[in-house]
Amino acid sequence: MTLAEGALRFSFGASCTVAQYESWAFYRNQLQRIAGTKAVDFVCINGGQTYLIEVKDYRIHPRIKPILLSDEVALKVRDTLAGLAAARVNANVPVEQQSAPRAVLSSRWRVVLHLEQRLTNRRLRPTAVSPANVLQKLRRILKSIDAHPKVVDRNSLHPDLC
Repeated sequence: MTLAEGALRFSFGASCTVAQYESWAFYRNQLQRIAGTKAVDFVCINGGQTYLIEVKDYRIHPRIKPILLSDEVALKVRDTLAGLAAARVNANVPVEQQSAPRAVLSSRWRVVLHLEQRLTNRRLRPTAVSPANVLQKLRRILKSIDAHPKVVDRNSLHPDLC
């Protein structure tokens, strides 16, 4: 299965159940009514693991939000997990009714930030956002959900990711 997020396309294996969570009827019609609710871009269930995947592409437009990227991702992960728990009980669409319990009751949750950015002309800081710094902060913030989150780009994708 191939899904798009902005200008990027993502391919998922046949064993994966994947959805663009923000397109779920439950999220759009019920959760978004709660002010400030956020969501990750993809929820991917593979075996006993659920991957919460957030995509950020700063190749064309630089990041201008005042919130730290790690904090933004953490809020989206928190809100997505809460939304999946609510969908487990209250979803009306059959595929959402089936996917939400599988995602919530997984043996392991994994957090993945796919971060694309253009290179700068500076030698010491070739990218505007330091993936290593974001990863370090995500590890600290999300330790109770995923002690080993991943920050990847097109050049560092691993086959063990969903």
